[in-house]
Amino acid sequence: MVAFPFEISATDGAARTGVLKTPRGDIRTPAFMPVGTAATVKALTVDQVQDTGADIILGNTYHLMLRPTAERVKRLGGLHKFMRWDKPILTDSGGFQVMSLSGISKVTEEAVTFSSHIDGSKHVLSPERSMEIQADLLGSDIVMQLDECVAWPAEEKRAREGMELSARWAKRSKAAFGTRDAQALFGIQQGSTFRNLRQESSERLQEIGFDGYALGGLAVGEGHEAMCEVLDYAPAMLPQDRPRYLMGVGKPIDLVEAVYRGVDMFDCVLPTRSGRHGQAWTWDGAINIKNARYAEDEDPLDPTSDCPASRDYSKAYLRHLFKAEEILGQVLLSWHNIAFFQALTAAMRAAIAEGRFEQFRRDFRERHQGG
Repeated sequence: MVAFPFEISATDGAARTGVLKTPRGDIRTPAFMPVGTAATVKALTVDQVQDTGADIILGNTYHLMLRPTAERVKRLGGLHKFMRWDKPILTDSGGFQVMSLSGISKVTEEAVTFSSHIDGSKHVLSPERSMEIQADLLGSDIVMQLDECVAWPAEEKRAREGMELSARWAKRSKAAFGTRDAQALFGIQQGSTFRNLRQESSERLQEIGFDGYALGGLAVGEGHEAMCEVLDYAPAMLPQDRPRYLMGVGKPIDLVEAVYRGVDMFDCVLPTRSGRHGQAWTWDGAINIKNARYAEDEDPLDPTSDCPASRDYSKAYLRHLFKAEEILGQVLLSWHNIAFFQALTAAMRAAIAEGRFEQFRRDFRERHQGG
């Protein structure tokens, strides 16, 4: 018995489009989840994010448990009320940030112990504590198991150790999470770039049983081609009737290639991070708005877009904002980029439904070579 129904309405090769139904609203797939690291999608209001067409956002357990603390968020009514977002929220387990951001981390069978990057204070994150923070204190709709994301590149022995620990933590995460009607728990496939490890990870996760399945340990430096090589086989190892979530991905071309291989959900900080640095994603590729060529360009980023940031401001004005170091430039480009990523997933959903995704992919690749 799974928490949320997942209805696949159309397929085109391995690509599929459908709806994950949650009590807080439907999530149309393929879906891109804007990252709300510290209870905010950087530089944007929740209304702006919602108006781009986002059905779900992501929150970070690591950041929220340290500041303002998960207990405080609970006292203030949970994460949805705290940040005024009434649609679904997925929270990551905290494991990736612990291992990549904290100054000192020690991984044992029981838990990971780490020092806060904020004040150096010591914390312990176990599978049970991660479930408590995500499900009970933050109140997220989709909860992720605690896993160990092994750094890349990794020898097979090290990748196996991380995969096996993640599988054991998956079992503990499921036991602590229990059975809930209004919340879902996703397991995370690990195994780096080793096919046999990915297969074993998938089998162990399915023995435990989850509401959805993620592909972890990618977008950690292996590059686009190596990631696609793993995606050639890894999504198909997971259940056909449950959503598949590729964590931390990525550039628009990454999304298109992953959907082509059967992935349904994505998250990445890229739209807002690149927006804050003057990079705008468009149907013809990425542009650097600070380039001199846009100094007198009166055209908007996308005149056909429903997003005001894309449609109503000239490239010349956007460039001026960045050259003048005005905050509004970062706001507008972040807004535009989130809107573009949502438009991209909407276009993929339509292409799959109409049986033309292969052509869509070819055309998109031609315009986005190199990123």
